Amino acid sequence: MNTKSILLGALLGLYGATTFAGPYTDQLSSCLADNTSGKDRKQLAKWMFVAMATHPEMRALANLTQETKDETSRSVGVLVTRLLSEACAVQTRSAVQKEGGSALQGSFSVLGQLAMQELLTNQDVNGSVASFEKYVDRAKVQSALTQK
Repeated sequence: MNTKSILLGALLGLYGATTFAGPYTDQLSSCLADNTSGKDRKQLAKWMFVAMATHPEMRALANLTQETKDETSRSVGVLVTRLLSEACAVQTRSAVQKEGGSALQGSFSVLGQLAMQELLTNQDVNGSVASFEKYVDRAKVQSALTQK
């Protein structure tokens, strides 16, 4: 497996792909979690936001400069390099050798979930996420749940 495929698999895992989680994937997931700070996880979440904001249907929601895109990519590149080649090198090697490239996807999926949890602990974000509730037709949902 080449380096480009490995890195792409790892970064796609940040978006929550469901993959096989064997013991080596679990060890790598733990290592990634243990070796990232809240700041690192927020940086990953920022990178995911920037990447999603480039979608044609999302562009109008964020005014991103090329400099911002480059900076977020650079910082995540540095973080992934540190995690895979230094902090978690042994676990990365074992996971890829024993469980294949999906181990990286699975491990980075866990890290992506942690990154999102990091944001959701913020009161403003939590309130914004919950704001859709005022538009839910509770009676209709309740009826759907109780129908036989």
